[in-house]
Amino acid sequence: MMKLYWSPRSRSFSALWLMEETGEPYEGVLTDISKGAQKTPEYLAVNPMGKVPAIQDGETTLAEAAAICAYVAERYPQAKLAPPVGDPLRARYYYWLFFGPGCMEPAMVQVATKLELNPVAAGWGDAQRVYDVLDAALQKGSWILGENFSAADIVIGSGLNFAVRLFKMVPSRPSFDRYLDACAGRPAFQRAGALVMG
Repeated sequence: MMKLYWSPRSRSFSALWLMEETGEPYEGVLTDISKGAQKTPEYLAVNPMGKVPAIQDGETTLAEAAAICAYVAERYPQAKLAPPVGDPLRARYYYWLFFGPGCMEPAMVQVATKLELNPVAAGWGDAQRVYDVLDAALQKGSWILGENFSAADIVIGSGLNFAVRLFKMVPSRPSFDRYLDACAGRPAFQRAGALVMG
């Protein structure tokens, strides 16, 4: 059984939501970062960065939310959380799966810190463009890939929920509200939310 290391009120939400979406049993391992549990030698053996979430699947350990989403979606293909190899949607799936940590998260930090950066030097360009691109994509269908929910929605939905609803770092837009309402309506999202909010 896969182990998921998580902490209340943390970025573990995406991995909890993911595991709940699979419908597969997993062992949740409480790793309370408010008490320093992520700094123990035992946990650092799982994730040397000392962050949550992380997973352990037999002898395999993995951290970073988008990487966990990619791994788990392929580990449990019956959950249909990723387009299969050869499907034309797979390229877009990868794009959005990594848009979260590569563009959305740095843009959130830029907005929160009011950091002025040369958009050519920043790998994500600039925050306004990140959210404009996301807004345009979310106007094209129910989910980030159109009508197919995937692990990419877990990455994008978790990040957007964090930025727009939980911390109000980014102003909402109609497409964001519709999308976040759809995410919040998923039973797996609700179960994960109940866990992570403690």
